[in-house]
Amino acid sequence: MAPLLLHEYSASGNCYKIRLTAAHLGLALERRQYDILKGETRTPEFLATVNRNGRIPVLQVGDRCIPESNAACWYLADGSALIPDDRFARADMLRWMFFEQYSHEPNVATLRFWRAFVGEDRLSDAQRAQIPAKETGAREALAVMDYQLARTPFLIGDAVSIADIALYAYTHVAEEGGTSLAAVPAVRAWLARVAALPGHIAITA
Repeated sequence: MAPLLLHEYSASGNCYKIRLTAAHLGLALERRQYDILKGETRTPEFLATVNRNGRIPVLQVGDRCIPESNAACWYLADGSALIPDDRFARADMLRWMFFEQYSHEPNVATLRFWRAFVGEDRLSDAQRAQIPAKETGAREALAVMDYQLARTPFLIGDAVSIADIALYAYTHVAEEGGTSLAAVPAVRAWLARVAALPGHIAITA
């Protein structure tokens, strides 16, 4: 495999999920930090050489770049036990990864970013107006996960996959954004199972 360089903001769950995938696989990542609060991913150099979309994480593989966190996780895990052989199971794994980006991350992660990193007093009126809907969306997303995890140890059955890694990243820090996990006991038990897996690293590692 070509050398791996992660362009990241280390407190981001999207960046963490790539580091966590690599840790489970025993892969070495070089890391390059950017301060998104200072606009460091919006410079002309970054836009021209790393990601025209101006966002991180970006996994650089040799001289090629993979934006989007779940695509980067897939690249790292392809051919490993973190991606199941069964065709239906792979599709189900992707379903949870799409769910993470569409239903979970926009609510759980956004509330964390706004409250823990930006500060609620510094939000615009338009952002503050969105908070009730995002709180509802976060609770609903966690309830969907809880329903599944009351039935299976991991999201697609008995074995961990990159779907679990993708959803662990922001779920385990959800309460930093004011999203309580009190009503989702199966999710809390799953978080403990994921954290106990060999190769696990903390978001602060």
